[in-house]
Amino acid sequence: MLSMDSKNHWRSRQVLSWALYDWANSAFATTVMAGFFPLFFKQYWAADLDTGNSTFLLGSFNAFASLVVVLLAPLLGAIADRGNARKRFLRYFAMMGVVMTGALYLVAAGGWMMALMLYAMAVIGFSCSNIFYDALLPEVARESELDLVSSIGFGLGYLGGGILFAFNVWMTLDPAFFGLADAAEAVKSSFLMVAIWWALFTIPVLLFVPESPATGGSGWLESVRAGVGQLRATFSKLKLLRQTGLFLAAYWLYIDGVDTIIRMAVDYGLSLGFDSNGLIVALLITQFVGFPAAILFGKLGERFGPRQGIFVAIGIYLVIILWAYQMDQVWEFYLLAVAVGLVQGGIQALSRSFYVRLIPRDKPAEFFGFYNMLGKFAAVLGPLMMGMVSLLTGSPRLSMLSVAVLFVAGALLLKQVDEVAGRAQARLLEE
Repeated sequence: MLSMDSKNHWRSRQVLSWALYDWANSAFATTVMAGFFPLFFKQYWAADLDTGNSTFLLGSFNAFASLVVVLLAPLLGAIADRGNARKRFLRYFAMMGVVMTGALYLVAAGGWMMALMLYAMAVIGFSCSNIFYDALLPEVARESELDLVSSIGFGLGYLGGGILFAFNVWMTLDPAFFGLADAAEAVKSSFLMVAIWWALFTIPVLLFVPESPATGGSGWLESVRAGVGQLRATFSKLKLLRQTGLFLAAYWLYIDGVDTIIRMAVDYGLSLGFDSNGLIVALLITQFVGFPAAILFGKLGERFGPRQGIFVAIGIYLVIILWAYQMDQVWEFYLLAVAVGLVQGGIQALSRSFYVRLIPRDKPAEFFGFYNMLGKFAAVLGPLMMGMVSLLTGSPRLSMLSVAVLFVAGALLLKQVDEVAGRAQARLLEE
C-alpha cells in the first residue's frame, strides 16, 4: 500500500508532468507565433511584399490553420475518448508541430509561401495537441484544484516560453558569440531550438500522466467508428446543456480577441513604425509578467469563482485595446505588454477550469474538442478581420479597435451563464 505521503508525491509528479507540456509547447507560441515568425516573415521571407499584403497573408494563413482545427477538433476528441487515446493523439500532433517548426530552419529568403505552409501545419499540430492536453486536466486535479492546477500549467508555460525566448533573443542580438553568421541565421536556429525544446518536455506528460480506461474498443477502426457515433450523440447532448452552450458561445467571442492580440501584436507594432527590437522586448515582458499573474488568477478563481476572474480580464483587455488604438510611443507598447501579461494566462486558465465544471466527466476529450473548435473558429475571424480592415482602410489602428467588439459581446453572453445549473445539467448526462 502507498503511504499518504507517497500518494501525494505521486500526484504532485503527475501535476508537474502535465503542466510541463505547457512549458514545452509555449516555446512555439512565444518564439514562433507571437515573436519571430511574424517579424521574420515581413523582413526576410516576404521582404518584397508591401505591408498591407504581408499582413493579409499572415492573417489568412492563421485563419486557414484555425479552420482546419475547427473541422478536426470535435471528431478527434470523440475518437480519443472512445479509444482511450488522448495521450496517443497528443504525441502525434505534438510531433507534427515539432517537425514542421524545425523545417522552418530550411526555408530560404523570399520563400514566403513555403514558410506560411510549414507555419500553418505547425499551428495545426500545436492546436490539436492542446485538445488532448486540456482533456487530461481532470486526470491530475480534483474539482477543488481545477483553477489552481490549470493556472500552474499556464504559469509554467509563460516561464518556460519566456526563458527560451530570452535566450533566442540573445542569439539574435549577438550571433557571433554563438558562432552564427548573422541575426537571420540566429532566428532560423531559434526555430530549430523550439522544435527540440517542444519534443523534450513533451516526454513527462506521456510517461507519468494517467488516462482513464477506454469507453470503447482499443482498435483504431473501431475507435473511429465509435467516435463518429459518439460525436452525433454529443451534438444531441449539447442541446440539453444550455449553460455549457452559453459559455461556449461567450468563449468563442472573447478568446478570439485574446488569440488575435497574441498573433497580431508584433505585426501591429511594426505597422505603427516601432523598432523590431523594442517589440521583442515587449514580448519578453509579457512572458515574465504572465508567470506569476497566471498563478494569481488561479487563486482569484478559487476565492471568487472563475467567471468573476474572466470578467476582470475582459475589462482589462478593453482598456488595452483603447490604449493601443491611440498610442504612438514605444514605451506605451511596453506598458501594454505588462497589462497583457497580467491577464493573458489568467483568462485562458480560468476559462479552461470553468469549462471542466460544465461538462460530463466521462468524456473530457470529446467536449474539449468542441471547446478548442470554437476557440479556433473564433481565431479564423479575428486575424482575418484585422487583415481585411487594414487592407481596406490602410489604418492598423482601426483594425486593432475592431477587436473590442468581440470582448464586449463575449462578456454579455458570459453574464448569462449559471454555473450551478450548468453543473447539474452535466452530471445528469454522465453515463
